Amino acid sequence: MSQTAESTAQDQTITAVREALGDVLQRELPDLGPDAKLFDDYGLDSTGVLDLLMRLEEVFDVEFDTEELEMSHFATVRTLADYVAAAR
Repeated sequence: MSQTAESTAQDQTITAVREALGDVLQRELPDLGPDAKLFDDYGLDSTGVLDLLMRLEEVFDVEFDTEELEMSHFATVRTLADYVAAAR
């Protein structure tokens, strides 16, 4: 895959994570950048994590292995997008 295609795929994954997070938190997140901290900046909690994972599984038609999940995957939008991309 070319650098441009990888960048586009990552941008699409980040966009999908942003949209799913907005749905889970039930609010608009216009300033949500890739380095935004999901717990500290946006108040994501354990229930929100589960809801977010289910939404992302639907969007990307994947199933995440909960045994492999780590809190570090949810540090920022970018780390979550990287985790989702690796699972695809």
